Amino acid sequence: MGKVKAKDVSGLKPKKKCCRKKTRCVKCPVVIIRMKKAEAAGCHGKELKKCLKVARAA
Repeated sequence: MGKVKAKDVSGLKPKKKCCRKKTRCVKCPVVIIRMKKAEAAGCHGKELKKCLKVARAA
């Protein structure tokens, strides 16, 4: 899959089931939902990259 840009994560199709690993994968449903919320809150650019890092660390 390669590297995915933070702005494109909310548009991805989530996996059926969450892997629940320490660092969540980009296609995890939890990460995608959190990124959609971040975009709705008005995050963009570097803020969105930070939001992705936090969403994956959860």
